[in-house]
Amino acid sequence: MESQASVREAYERGDHEAVLRETDAILAERPGDDAAHELRARALLGLGRNDEAERHAADAVRLDPDEVRYRELLAEILAARGAHRDAAAEYGRLARNDPAQPAWTVAEAQERLGAAQPGASVEAAQQAVRLDPANADAQLTLARGMVRTGNARGAIQAATAAAGLRPGDPAVRETLADARWLAEEVAPAFAEFRALSQELTDGDRARVTEKARALYRQRAGFAGRLLAGAPSFFGLALRNGWVSVR
Repeated sequence: MESQASVREAYERGDHEAVLRETDAILAERPGDDAAHELRARALLGLGRNDEAERHAADAVRLDPDEVRYRELLAEILAARGAHRDAAAEYGRLARNDPAQPAWTVAEAQERLGAAQPGASVEAAQQAVRLDPANADAQLTLARGMVRTGNARGAIQAATAAAGLRPGDPAVRETLADARWLAEEVAPAFAEFRALSQELTDGDRARVTEKARALYRQRAGFAGRLLAGAPSFFGLALRNGWVSVR
């Protein structure tokens, strides 16, 4: 019979297939082994089999509803599966049970954004900031929520606080640029998008380039709108500093 120690060792060395084999044996003999369900869920999550992972995490929660680790795992899996509303509810439940723990409140705020609930995200992020004003993730999530709700002044304030806590972080810089764009501070916003387009790669570069293109199109004359209508050439022009806004 496989032991829990053996399964955990397999998980810690990243052998997810061994975890599945060993938990198969454990659960065949003891279907109510909550720890085996947990480790199986973690291995399945590591393999990207999120639906199966959710099922086993839910079994672990059902078998031991008071184990915080199981609920946190379930929330993580729901988030990975894109079930942001359900993940937010799980993180919110965890946060209510331990109000002094800002990480779960931040996670709830982040998932509320993913669930297209920016107002609820702002409320959760504000609570996290009250708990720990020096939490950069809380400030960043608050700024993102405020951008989504149209609160330019609040977004700039929170993003500036995040920038002080995490200098140079591209995610913070992009959010501060978003907030400045919302506040009609278009020149510094565009300049930051341009700088980020020169530093980032792949999807991140494409995202900030598209923001710069949308901003430029808003401000440009006829010739500029023609340039903005050619995404590939606009991206090249942006990265080379050939375009700007006032």
